[in-house]
This record gives sequence, structure tokens and C-alpha cells, in this order.
Amino acid sequence: MKIAIFTDTFLPDVNGVAKTLGRLTKYLDKSHHSYIVISPKLTKNEMNAGQIYRQSSFPFPLYKDCRISVPNTLHLKEIIKKFQPDIIHVATPFSIGLAGLRLAKKYGIPVVGSYHTDFDHYLKYYHLTLLSKALWRYMEWFHQPLLRIFVPSMVTRDQLHKKGFQRLQIWQRGVDMNVFHPDYDYSVIRQKYQIKQKYILSYVGRLAPEKNVDLLPEIAKQLPPEWRNNIHWLIVGDGPSKADLTNNWQDKVTFTGFLPQKEVAHIVAASDLFIFPSETETFGNVVLEALATGTPVVAANAGGVKNIIQEGFTGKLCNSNHIDSYTNSIQTILEDAEWRKQLKQNAIRYAQKQKWEERFEELLYSYHQVIEEIKTKQKHA
Repeated sequence: MKIAIFTDTFLPDVNGVAKTLGRLTKYLDKSHHSYIVISPKLTKNEMNAGQIYRQSSFPFPLYKDCRISVPNTLHLKEIIKKFQPDIIHVATPFSIGLAGLRLAKKYGIPVVGSYHTDFDHYLKYYHLTLLSKALWRYMEWFHQPLLRIFVPSMVTRDQLHKKGFQRLQIWQRGVDMNVFHPDYDYSVIRQKYQIKQKYILSYVGRLAPEKNVDLLPEIAKQLPPEWRNNIHWLIVGDGPSKADLTNNWQDKVTFTGFLPQKEVAHIVAASDLFIFPSETETFGNVVLEALATGTPVVAANAGGVKNIIQEGFTGKLCNSNHIDSYTNSIQTILEDAEWRKQLKQNAIRYAQKQKWEERFEELLYSYHQVIEEIKTKQKHA
């Protein structure tokens, strides 16, 4: 197959969409499918490389880590005419995604899309809920022509189904067990970050309001003193909330900033618990990665995460924004070493079944189905 991917975020961006699409392109390389990626240019002097065609972009004023692209329509037409894709996959609903939709319509190319981000839920964290109706009208309009809408979880599928979206199909995520596994030397992390406390609790992700990270220092603060004194927190990531978190955190904590995947995996593997309060995840890749290292997860009972965590089997799901729910879960797991060991084993077994290769084969099979459906319709037209 020849696949054209249109996305407003791609590597080296650090987010779930960019990482997933990066893994997809690596898999397409291995499986000898042809592809091109249309994505934003991150720096002025950035050049197109191989199958990656970068479009001019600028930071989004309200969220500077996101970029707004200005696609070169004439250039994209030439690229598409030359490449002649069998299918177009639009991964984001912004300017580059719109360009993909228009080109698919212009040249009669089958078009599918994937829904990665719960933008509506994001609005409440930026006090923009008045835009919710307009956002959904736009999202419905944008997704209406798509022959498949790939969603990462049952929660997201149900949410979109209630909004009247059609042709929904679950496409879950996988985990790289070559990187995320339990067989690390945990003492290395303790030495590197000078951790003397008995327990390590970690968080990995963007430090931003929509990830609900402001709950983390509150959770730390409300743990009983005998627990607080025995816990060291490792916070991996960066973002606009970092300054507030640093100022509000009164306990033993280390902010590592962004780290390479291997270092992230090492930290999470060395942790006794992974804490994840985000309610806006359509899936929650980092949660699955934590389970792959054998680290039980305490997370919000919301979004796609609740389709990953099996309550009491691989972790605990907490009432959203109820700090007591988090502190009780943390204490319950930490004080029961035998149960923690069982959670670890359960987590690894579950994660080992979630292979990226199988997920990508499912996606490629769906591409093939869509292409064949169009051919059949054209034959009988």
C-alpha cells in the first residue's frame, strides 16, 4: 500500500500522537509499505527529509507547545500527484488535516482518520467551555467524510457515538517491551537522584492543566506524615504548570524534565507506584508503559485509562479530584507488599499481550478493507 499521513504533530514532538505516528512509520518501513508524512516545520531552517514533508508553522498563542501550520497547497498537490497514495490518513483536525481532507476529495482518494485528543475536555482546564458547542460542530463536520474514524478506547468510541459520529472503529495502542520492562537495576535510579526514602512514586507526562497535575502536590501533602517521610516523588516531563508545581510541592520531589524513553522506562520500573490523575486521556500510553515495567498504577477513573487499569488487579482507579481516594489507594497498596507483588505480575502479563506489531497490522488490514470497499462501489456504480 501507499499511505499518505497528514498530521499537525510529528516527531520530534513529545506527545502521544507524535510518538504513535512515529512508531507507525517505523513499522511501515519494516513491512515495506510506502508512505509520506505531511507535518509541521518546527524550525525555520528545517529541511524535508526522506518521506517527511514539513510545512511552515507558528506556535499557537494559547498553547505554545502546539503549532499552527500553513500548508503549501500547490506543493502538496504536486506531492500527492507524484506519490499517488492508495489511502490518506488524517491524524489531526487542524490545518494539515484539513489539507488532507481537501486533497482526498479533489483526487478521489479514500480517506480515514484517527481521534487522539479529547479537545472538548481540555476546554474546561483553560476556562473556554463556552466554545464547546462550536468545537463539536466543527469536529462533526471535519469527521463526517471519513470512511473510518479510529479511536483508541471504548470510552472514546462511546463518547463519539453519543455525539452522532459514525464509522467508528477501535484501534488500541501497544507497548514496546524492549524498552518498557521490569528488568532494570533499580539502585541506579536511587543513586542518580540520591533517594534514601523507602518508596518511589512517579508521574510521566506533560505538566499542564489538562493533565490535572495540580492534584499531585495535594496528594503528597495529604498523605499521613509516616508515609510522606518515606516517599520520594519523581516527576518526569515539562510544561506550563511546572513553576506552580515546584512552588506548591512541600515534600521530597525531583523534577527531571523531559527524558529519553529508556531513562523514563528505568525511572518507572524503579518506582513502587505510578500516579496518573489525568482525566482527558483518550487512551493513556504512559499508563500501559508503566504496567509493562511491572509498576502498579493509581489513576483517575476517567477517559481511556479506565479501559486499561483493571481495578484491584493491575492498580487502583480513583474518584476524579477526590484527593482522599488517591491517598487511600496509595497507602493500601504500599502497606501490602504481597498484594503489590501480585499487582506487578498481573501488570506485566497484561502488557505483554499489547504488542505494537499487532496493533499496526490491525490498522493496515482496516486500510485494506476501506480501499476494497471503494473499489467494489466503483465497480457497481
